[in-house]
Amino acid sequence: MRALTWHGNQDVRVEEVGDPRIEEPTDAIVRVTSTAICGSDLHLYNVLGMFLQPGDILGHESIGIVEEAGSGVNHVAAGDRVVVPFNISCGNCWMCERGLMAQCETTQVRDQGKGAALFGYTSLYGSVPGAQAQYLRVPQAHYGPIKVPAEGPDERFLFLSDILPTAWQAVRYADVGAGSTCAVLGLGPVGQFCTRVAKHLGAERVIGVDRVPERVEMARRQGVDVLNSDQVDDVPAAIRDMTNGRGADGVVDAVGMEAHGTPVRETAQKAAGLLPDSVAQSAMEKFGVDRTAAMETAFYAVRRGGTVSLSGVYGGQADPLPMMDLFDKGLTIRMGQANVKRWVDDIMPALTGTSDPLGVEDLTTHMLPLEQAPLGYSVFNNKEDGCVKVVLQP
Repeated sequence: MRALTWHGNQDVRVEEVGDPRIEEPTDAIVRVTSTAICGSDLHLYNVLGMFLQPGDILGHESIGIVEEAGSGVNHVAAGDRVVVPFNISCGNCWMCERGLMAQCETTQVRDQGKGAALFGYTSLYGSVPGAQAQYLRVPQAHYGPIKVPAEGPDERFLFLSDILPTAWQAVRYADVGAGSTCAVLGLGPVGQFCTRVAKHLGAERVIGVDRVPERVEMARRQGVDVLNSDQVDDVPAAIRDMTNGRGADGVVDAVGMEAHGTPVRETAQKAAGLLPDSVAQSAMEKFGVDRTAAMETAFYAVRRGGTVSLSGVYGGQADPLPMMDLFDKGLTIRMGQANVKRWVDDIMPALTGTSDPLGVEDLTTHMLPLEQAPLGYSVFNNKEDGCVKVVLQP
């Protein structure tokens, strides 16, 4: 089959690789019809190569048709259209039973001290072959795959694989509800969905912050109050001005470790990527410092007693935090990988009606064949050609 493989920093290639096969009774093989490039894939493209091997298949957002199911798989069958969650969970361990599928005890990568295994996301999360390919082996398929209607464009359901549940969890973790004010930092794909989910859940006011014109315009047409961070000297002050001097009730950091505004840490990240893998791994795991500008903005933009939700990926082990201010303001901070299956029943009604309240069909800006995946990565990484979201079609 054809698949997108990693070969070095900013070096990904579509190559011929072996077809996946059933290895366990709880496996399924899915023929991928659409697969997306996630913002977190850009961390692999730019920074986290020390945890990859040449030839690793990337990608973790996919929808497709079940080709074959193992003897232990009953809830989906050959011919079913399914979305595959990015985290691999069993559904019946102690963590899964408590809605913490991202911490599944069956697939935890214990030798790396990490939670549930992920598709296409480094040795830290199990080195599981990813979804930017023609076919995908799905472990724990007795539980994971989400059966969706056979009709409708892939984009109606594709984002259930990751970014839509990630956004839903982020907003719920920010304690956003009817009558509240929610600020979202970063208007990439997850941030766009965060603003829409906040509005859907009844937020009285939603404020989005970004510096990329196409992202700003996309959020604006969805009814979001937008701040262009290139045109505002002090984003937290501007948010306080918009909220009677108080600050937002909940703030979502949808940026993560590649935030602008911390050039010294940016240089350190890039330098780590040039070290030999064994040295770079130690540096990132033990001494890594992220670009924390977005996180710090969130801390100062939220009201006293408010909640900050971190949905952007962070990888540093030595990030300095303004603990005095966090304690003084009495903040609640929540974070973590999305527990995809926990939120599916809540989200599905918004996807199966005749309307599109979450704007899932107003997100993809670039639809490319799988063979053009390297171009898709480059355009997305460099924010060229108005790119917000890339979907690949194998």
